[in-house]
This record gives sequence, C-alpha cells and structure tokens, in this order.
Amino acid sequence: LQCMQRAALFGSGRDAQMAAGDLGELLVPYMPTIRVPKSGDRVYKTECAFSYESPDSEGGLYVCMNTFLGFGREHVERHYRKTGQCVYMHLKRHVIEKVPGASGGALPKRRNTVLFLDLETNGDLNNDDFEYEDEAKLVIFPDHYEIPLPNIEELPALVTIACDAVLSSKSPYRKQDPDSWEEELQVSKHAKALVQIDNGVRIPPSGWKCSKCDLRENLWLNLTDGSVLCGKWFFDGSGGNGHALEHYKEMGYPLAVKLGTITPDGADVYSFDEEEAVSDPHIAKHLAHFGIDMLQMHVTENGLRDNNIKPRISEWEVIQESGVKLKPMYGPGYTGMKNLGNSCYLSVVMQAIFSIPEFQRAYVGNLPRIFDYSPLDPTQDFNTQMAKLGHGLLSGQYSKPPMKSELIEQVMKEEHKPQHNGISPRMFKAFVSKGHPEFSSNRQQDAQEFFLHLINLVERNRIGSENPSDVFRFLVEERTQCCQSRKVRYTERVDYLMQLPVAMEAAMNRDELIAYELKRREAEAARRPPPELVRAKIPFSACLQAFSEPENVEDFWSSALQAKSAGVKTSRFASFPEYLVVQIKKFTFGLDWIPQKLDVSVDMPDLLDINHLRATGLQAGEEELPDIAPPIIIPDDPKDRMMNHFMEPPDIDESSVMQLAEMGFPLEACRKAVYYTGNMGAEVAFNWIIAHMEEPDFAEPLAIPGYEAVASAGAAGLGAIGLDNQPPEEMVALITSMGFQRNVAIQALKATNNNLEHALDWIFSHPEPEEESESASDVMDMENNANANILAEAGSEGPRIKDGSGRYELFGFISHMGTSTMSGHYVCHLKKEGRWVIYNDLKVCASERPPRDLGYIYFYRRIPS
Repeated sequence: LQCMQRAALFGSGRDAQMAAGDLGELLVPYMPTIRVPKSGDRVYKTECAFSYESPDSEGGLYVCMNTFLGFGREHVERHYRKTGQCVYMHLKRHVIEKVPGASGGALPKRRNTVLFLDLETNGDLNNDDFEYEDEAKLVIFPDHYEIPLPNIEELPALVTIACDAVLSSKSPYRKQDPDSWEEELQVSKHAKALVQIDNGVRIPPSGWKCSKCDLRENLWLNLTDGSVLCGKWFFDGSGGNGHALEHYKEMGYPLAVKLGTITPDGADVYSFDEEEAVSDPHIAKHLAHFGIDMLQMHVTENGLRDNNIKPRISEWEVIQESGVKLKPMYGPGYTGMKNLGNSCYLSVVMQAIFSIPEFQRAYVGNLPRIFDYSPLDPTQDFNTQMAKLGHGLLSGQYSKPPMKSELIEQVMKEEHKPQHNGISPRMFKAFVSKGHPEFSSNRQQDAQEFFLHLINLVERNRIGSENPSDVFRFLVEERTQCCQSRKVRYTERVDYLMQLPVAMEAAMNRDELIAYELKRREAEAARRPPPELVRAKIPFSACLQAFSEPENVEDFWSSALQAKSAGVKTSRFASFPEYLVVQIKKFTFGLDWIPQKLDVSVDMPDLLDINHLRATGLQAGEEELPDIAPPIIIPDDPKDRMMNHFMEPPDIDESSVMQLAEMGFPLEACRKAVYYTGNMGAEVAFNWIIAHMEEPDFAEPLAIPGYEAVASAGAAGLGAIGLDNQPPEEMVALITSMGFQRNVAIQALKATNNNLEHALDWIFSHPEPEEESESASDVMDMENNANANILAEAGSEGPRIKDGSGRYELFGFISHMGTSTMSGHYVCHLKKEGRWVIYNDLKVCASERPPRDLGYIYFYRRIPS
C-alpha cells in the first residue's frame, strides 16, 4: 500500500485526479485545516524546511496549507505523520524547449507569471531556447488525490482564497533582500526629538571599556548621555553583562549605538524602549554631539568611497587568485554558497566549521534523529537548520559537474532537469541572525564576531553527549603582577580563539615602507595616482612574541598596597584546544573614527608549535597578592529612599551571579563572590570563588554584619526588604506551563533576578535529577522546546576542555579584502584530500596559489603525538 501511495505521489498523479463535481465534497472534511495566510504569516513556497529542494527540483515543493511550511518530497510525509495535516499545495517549475519559430528574448517566458514571483531564474540555461512553465495543484494525503490549480468554479471559496493568497505571498526573507532591508528597519520614534545631555563627553576612536565593568567588546554608546556600557550576556558567559540595558531601566535613555559598527553608511542602533534594532535618520548629528564626525568617514585614505571601488586592487586579485585559470571542484564537500548580499562572512565561517569532523558527526551524522525530533516549525530550530546546512554542503547533492554536451542535447528533447550547484543559506541566516542588530542587517560584518556568535548558539543548543564546540575551547591563565610589590595573582578564563597582535615595528621591509609612504603623500598632495602598494612583511615569530609579552593593566588596584598601582598582565595557555583558531588583529580605528585595516603580510606557518606558551602556575619564590576585595564605592542615589533610616539591601550584580551559576557553582557562593569583589564583573568574582572553594561556609547564604537585624525588623512592617523574595506567580505559571516543575521554575527565577529569558537558559544548563527529569519530559511541549528529547544535560564540572599537545597543522584560513570589516569581501581556503581549495561564494575551485600570508582567521588542527 505504501509503495502504491508513493507511486501516486511521485508519479504523474493523473489517475488520482478527482471528477470536478466531487471536489467540494472531497474537501469538506479538511476545511477546518485550510487557512488563509495572514499578514504576519511566513509562506515558504521556494525552499524546503529540511533541505534545499524547491519548485525547480525534480519532485517540486509541497506547501502545507495550514502552517505554510515548504517540504521536498523526501520530507513531506514526515510532516504529515507528525501533524496529521492532509492538504498541501504542490508547486513545480518546468523548463521546456521553446516551440520552433518562437521569438527569442532576454529571459525565458513565464506562462503563469502569478505563481512564482520571487522564484529565482536558472542562469545556466540558454534563455533563447528554453522557457518556464509553472504548475500548481492541491494534494490530499494520505491517498494523494490531486486537484489542478487554478480551479475556481469547482473549489469552495475559502480554498480558492487560500490558494491565491499562498501563490501571491511575498518572500519570508524580505529583511535580507538588499532592496527592501532599509524599509524593514523602522525609524525609531525617539530619533527626531532625542534629548542629548550637554555633559562634555567625547568618545575616542579606540580604547573603549564598559564604565561598569572591564569588558572591552560588545560595547554600546548611549546617545543621550554618552555612557559606554556592555551589551547582553550569553549562555557561555560571553557577550556582556547587560549594563547597557540596566542603564536604560535606571535612567530611561532609549537609544544606543554599537561601537565598532559606525561607517559612512550608518551604524547599528538599538532602541531599548521599542526592543528592536531601529533606524536613526539623525545618527550623524547624534554622534557628532560626542565628537564622532561621520562626515569625515565618507572619505577613505585615497579620497574615494570604499564601497564604490576596490581600493587595494592587488589584495583583491591575490586573495581571489585572479588571473589564474582555476579548476572547478564538484562533489561532497565542494559545494558553494550563494552570496545574499554581504553574507560572505557567514559562508566562509560555515565552510570552515563543516570541514571539521566533530561538527560533521554532530549534525550530519545525527541528521535523521534531529529531523525526527524537530519542532513543529523546523525553520525556527537551530539544530535542524545546522543539519540542513551541513547536509547541503557535504552530500554533494548540490555540487554536480556539468553534463556532457551530448547528454544535455538528449535530455533537452524532453524536459530540462536543472543542475543544482550551490545552496542559498537564506533560511539559516534568517534564523541565526534573528534579533541580532548586526547580523540581521544586510551590511558586511566581522567573520570573527560571527564565529563567536555561532559558537554561542552551538553551546545553547547542544545535542547528544558531546558538544562539537568543545574542540575550540581552551583555558587561558592570566598572571597579573603588581609592579611595586612584585606580588602576583593567577586566574583562568575560557576562550575560543587566539588573537595575535600585528607587530608592525618588526616589519622586515621597513625601508621600503618608509619610501612608499613618502611617495604616497607626495602623490596625494599633487593629486597624482598613488604609487604601487608596498605591503609590510611581518614575521610570524614577532606576532607570537608580542602575544606573549606583558601588557599594562589599566586602573589596576593592588590588594598588597590597598591602592591603585601599576600592574602588568601576561597570558598563557592553561590548556591547548583540539582545533586552534588564530585571528590576526588587522582592524583598528584611526583619527576621526576612520576604520583602518593593516594591510600586512604575515608568514603564517603550516606547522605551528606553541608548547612554550603552556601555563606554569605559581612559581617558586613568587608571592601571591592578598585576597582582599577593593573598597566598594557607593554612588550618591538621587532618588528618594523609601526607608532612608534603614540600611539598603546589598547591591549585587545579578547578571554576574548568573554567569557564575551557569558554571555550576552554588548560587549563594556566587552571590557572595560578586558582593565581596565589589561588583567588578564575573571574571574577578570567579577568582574569589577559586580561592574560597574549600572553606566550610563556601555555599552558606550571604551574611552582612549589621544588615540582617535591620532587614528582619523592616521586613515585618514592609514585607519588601530581603534577598529571597518570591518570584511573581505569573512568571512561575508561565514556566510550569512549558512542562517544568514548579520548584525548578522558582529556583531559576530567583537565580536570574526574575528575568524570564535568563531563567529558561538557567533551567537548560541546570538539569533536574534523573528521576525527576523523566516525568517532566513526558509533559514537555515539543513546540516550545526544540529537539527537547535530545537536549544534552550540561555538566556542573566546569568548562569542558580537550587538552593535549600544542603542535598544530594548518588546514584552513579566511581572508578579507577591503578597508574595514564593515565592507569588502571574504573568501575561504581549506585543505582537503591533500590539496588547497578556494571557496568564493558559489565558486569552488582547486587553489593554485593559496595566499597564506594575507589571511585574517586561521584554523589549525592538533597533530597527534
């Protein structure tokens, strides 16, 4: 029976067509399941949720008439079995040979132009000889009855309206289309009348730091008062401590711009009040208030706009291996990715990621299981989309060599079967960039930032017993020394890549560089064309030496002196990762906020040995800095105090507490660590925890002399002062409705200061005991918990690392062309089957001259000892 059904589904289906008079009666039982798309619905009529099948594919595409999800013929039955949804619209594009004598044209004719308005044409066809014929029909499961469309007379009115709405719907990826992105980014309601305080704040072009902690990345400039504060924190502790959002909640200043994203074309602006990325038409004026002159940024070093020309022609040619005839590569692992408009930063990272066996096994190896346990909307599930992308790149299904001319001629006599070369990562990009102010835009981004963003998503959605991102994780030992007392402190932190500074002072062609700079200035003054570029040649050994040298610690407070003092910090590897990612720090900001790129050549080695950078820990003769917290400075509070005669509850940075709790430490210990280190951030508090773990009262509640008696007396009258207030009942009810136990919901909300989003992250990283989690999983809502049955249990043993030898072999690198990460283009070179291959969007070719010295991010694998 199943074979007969599949034959009816995948064959012509003409025997299954119903008589016209029976159509209305046939559809009556299914009418409640057929919906008309509303304005907020996304209709996926061009791509399968599980694969890259489309109406162009041999089996066409099936669109569910209830959820409007698209499925290739290999995946539609899974959706039918899981949901019971019976009615699908089958869409198929045929490419046929033109009738002899038909007039030629620039594009193939479309006979049914209303069907696929946003379906891309196949550029490989000879447009003079072939034309399109689009076909649509309703298919009813499980008997696979087919109803050709349009069929207005026989179909019920509701079905006709629903079909017309599906066929005329717009692309669900409108935000990623270059022509429509600016329309999607709404102008903030605060932009026109934004109040800016005249407080004399001037923002420098570099050297930023969060004013409430020590973070130097993911920083946001508040456009009202000029405060520089860190952004949202992530599951693995990266990203930030959320001080920018806290500042808004305290002061109500709505708009902030991300530092590092300011270009002549604009900047990434976020509205805390509107809770979304927004457009600010007055951004130039708002930035000028704090000394940032965007008008000067319209001009690059040679006086021409960066996005109109290729200012460094030689760099573009060398990295893309222009002028050399490259042999195209086809088959598994040699699949290109379409550039969606400045999406090459995503493509090169994903090509590198899926060349690593651990990621191949985690997603492509587990593909059947991931797909079977996917939620009802697989387009919104990270693991499903990772498995889909990995399969698309590795299967070879979308990387087939062109057919021989005689075969093409034979096939074209009947019907053209289009070649599927390359994949379009629209669905993947739409999901992984959702809600991110930078990656959701259509502007070029930093591949290094996207790499860390992806690792964060992998961490949050881990499956199975192993996490593939473990291969990148390593521990860094930081040794801080007080220059006056000579005492030291050792701390450890987690990292995923090694950032190498560019040692410009060690350039081997210094005389040539000086001569070139003189000629360049003379040519600029005389308005002559610039001389031929001379690129600085930097020894890799000098960059490695610069990495290992001590650096000054700003605002260092010495516990030995009980005062601020000069301090230096050195970094070493407490563990070596299985795969070492090395970033060359080429990007910086010059005067007047002009983004600059150091156009240098670094002789990166094929074989790398960094065993000499192994951490040693406290050495004989070294004396540790006393474990004394710096004094807590309590700022004046301008607000009226409800009980100014009582002592206020201690101010504890709950976001830092949360980060420490995610590592598996007891909640009360985390609160004490943050309190006793003066809210200086999770990293400082982590050091306190390491130093006090063996103490008998390590996990006891925080006890502050002089506070408890006052708090208990006040609580009797007010009922509001205390450290452990009960979370709001509506939040508890919301979490329990998702299938979690009440005690778990209360514990999670308490641990995250009643932040619902953080509480859900906390629950997934603090699994229940085994006997309790089994009963909870029975009632877990699959729709709200993607891949719920295979979510991994995060261990509480601390960071997972795979330590080993520090000897590595180069197997890939990502290169950037252009003057800034906000513009230009990325390509990727990977070593496969003993030879280098270049991945340049859809083009995948054997590399003849891999430019190893011009890379931006390098990927090394450990050499087995």
